[in-house]
Amino acid sequence: MSQGAYPHPIQVPAYRLYLIGRLSAVLAQYAMMLVIGWQAYNIARETMSTAASAAQLGFIGLAQFLPLFLLTPLTGWVADHFDRRIVARWSLALQILCALVLGLATYEGWASLPLIFTLAAFLGTARAFNGPALTALAPNLVPREILPNAIAISSVAWQAGMIIGPALGGYVYAIQPAAAYGASALLYVAALLCMFLIGKVPQPEQDRTRHPVAQMLDGIAYVRRNRLVLAAITLDLFAVLLAGATALLPVYARDILHVGSAGLGHLAAAPAVGAGVTALWFSFRPIKSEVGLKMLVAVIIFGLATIAFGLSTWVWFSLGCLVILGSADMFSVYVRQSLIQLHTPDEMRGRVGSVSQLTISASNELGEAESGFLAALVGPMAAVVLGGIGAIAITLAWVRIFPELRLARTFDPPESAADRRPRENVR
Repeated sequence: MSQGAYPHPIQVPAYRLYLIGRLSAVLAQYAMMLVIGWQAYNIARETMSTAASAAQLGFIGLAQFLPLFLLTPLTGWVADHFDRRIVARWSLALQILCALVLGLATYEGWASLPLIFTLAAFLGTARAFNGPALTALAPNLVPREILPNAIAISSVAWQAGMIIGPALGGYVYAIQPAAAYGASALLYVAALLCMFLIGKVPQPEQDRTRHPVAQMLDGIAYVRRNRLVLAAITLDLFAVLLAGATALLPVYARDILHVGSAGLGHLAAAPAVGAGVTALWFSFRPIKSEVGLKMLVAVIIFGLATIAFGLSTWVWFSLGCLVILGSADMFSVYVRQSLIQLHTPDEMRGRVGSVSQLTISASNELGEAESGFLAALVGPMAAVVLGGIGAIAITLAWVRIFPELRLARTFDPPESAADRRPRENVR
């Protein structure tokens, strides 16, 4: 199969199914994350103070993060040694079950904090297996010649779902709380159907002579050796971990901007607008030069927008800050995920993907915990501002610690770039 046969990844039927499935799953995942946080915060506010209720958002984040933290070596190994479609199917089925139980409990009025925490842990377990399997599956579906474009589109779909999902969850929850979980369940079902429709894919060759535990640790070892991959992964971990403004949107919607559940949907949608415009731009004008430096600038803009949002008490200005925040985040993730995927061999993508997912989850779910606990200590506005300052400080530190990131000119691995340079005439 040549690049001429498929000039664009979307023309590959299996990849098209994959893209629809992944987008559906990410939309459902992040819609539920917002709804779970909003519901837990409201239940807690019936009997607790604002500070104590904000801390519940931290516990929700921990409940989703701990299973992923404990299972990361196993989930990456599973994605590299078993059919990635089947791994994704089972994990999606578990997420459907969790969404249905939460929807039923909300509709019938027996939803409680212990139930929400328990199902949040099950969701974290399912995502621990789902993420590496889906991430590593994409490169198996398209020819090598169009793989960079396929990875970029997949990254854009993931980021778009991550930002649009909360907006979807917020709007549907405002109409009918139980329907928000029902919508997530339907999206998970769509993703599951796509995984069943994708035909058999080749499995990478693995060394069967080494102990599975040693193989599980290979992903961590590879990330440590490849400084560019290490820099990209850890920048996301620390910068977004600190700047967790979106984790406190329920607090801002209810107690600072006073816009209620409908306003929560607007706040959650604002980053989606910025991300959507940026994704549309990338679809026509992909980044081709100085990718590392541009990513670093995007993270600094992300931090500045977070600070501005944290200080704002005017809803329209807050929405504008969130639009910029979403655009900068999309830019950063597009570059980061493309670098990680293209600098990792296929037989390692599941394990490296699990390490990358751990840092993404740490920056999201653990970032929610950090933001919730810090908000309980110093107040939500101060917590957001300090997070934005921290993200900028981390980025500036990474410029010095990892010059490889700043010097990354293109997405190509060094050997690929060298292969494409004209050879000098040998005299």
